[in-house]
Amino acid sequence: MEELVGKVKVASLKMATLATSEKNLALQKLAELLRKNQKKLLEANQADVAEQQGQLAPTLLQRLGLSAAKLEVLGRGLSDLEKLDDPVGKVTLKRELDSGLWLERITTPIGVIGVIFESRPDAAIQIASLLLKSGNAGILKGGKEAGHTLRAIEQVFAELATACRFLPQDWLAFVSTREDATRLLKFHGQIDLVIPRGSNQLVQSVMSATKIPVLGHADGICPLYVDHNCNLDQALTVIINSKAQYPSACNALETLLVHQTQQASVVSRLKREAPQIQLIDSPESWSVEYGDLRLAVKTVASVDEAIDHINRYGSHHTDGICSANPLAIERFLKQVDSAGVYANCSTRFADGFRYGFGAEVGISTNKTHARGPVGLEGLVIYKYLLQGAGHIVKV
Repeated sequence: MEELVGKVKVASLKMATLATSEKNLALQKLAELLRKNQKKLLEANQADVAEQQGQLAPTLLQRLGLSAAKLEVLGRGLSDLEKLDDPVGKVTLKRELDSGLWLERITTPIGVIGVIFESRPDAAIQIASLLLKSGNAGILKGGKEAGHTLRAIEQVFAELATACRFLPQDWLAFVSTREDATRLLKFHGQIDLVIPRGSNQLVQSVMSATKIPVLGHADGICPLYVDHNCNLDQALTVIINSKAQYPSACNALETLLVHQTQQASVVSRLKREAPQIQLIDSPESWSVEYGDLRLAVKTVASVDEAIDHINRYGSHHTDGICSANPLAIERFLKQVDSAGVYANCSTRFADGFRYGFGAEVGISTNKTHARGPVGLEGLVIYKYLLQGAGHIVKV
């Protein structure tokens, strides 16, 4: 592991110097290789799914699956990513400190990023493509349940290295065991950032096991408030989409807050229009990420009570309001302290691809460096450059 991390560290210095044209060419080639290897990738994934039948919860099995449609979406994401501006080398400050003494602040890659993720093998392709465009090197650890698929994906990246000789040989490494992940988290002098993608248990275990900065979210407890004067038809559509469109996602609705004047109408219509959703009413349910079709429901008396509830019990991930009152919407958007705060739309929009980032390495509820869906801008930092002509400090 020490040798592997050392090689990736060296490669990260070369990755930082890649030209934008080289990065974009590699993204084009990666899209071609995904199409070329589609059959192999799907066969490998089918083997994983077959092995995990009856072993994984249905929500995790859903995340494990790879399909031609998912690969097509990945290809579109690579194309979108190619079109985005290079995040590296942007001058964000330029100032003359003294005659001929110029200070610049310039964006640079973070360096070596370790990503530990569960169930979703397509996340490996998303993550690697973002690392590539942002000039970072990476070490990826996927779940053992996706072992066949991840080995097939690793082979795709080996082909990419052969096709794009300008890429440093060790810019992307894959590790496979839990012991590998444990050892990886000890290299706080060589790895610059760790991103866990998966369950709350995974995120908490990573945070407690490393001195490396961690970017991630501990829970996906996403509440939605239905105001007394909302468009009820619109609100029901938003609620059902937020909860039922993909209930295992971290941006799926988990708590429904309903104004007391709307409570009876909302509950009766949900039971009639979305009987697959199980409604739960208990204080113990307000801080639970179910990841399935269970939905906690609470009656509130005002938008202020809804805001207080969200800031206390939510996970600061993605929260929403359904209202026709501009003042209530403005208060909600300003006072809810979360990475994403929405009005009259589904929480399921909290996604880097939907934000136009091409993809995301994950969603962060941190309040330093990057917040919300993390795309290219969240994978760069900056450094200061100072150029003079023999200038010295005199006082």
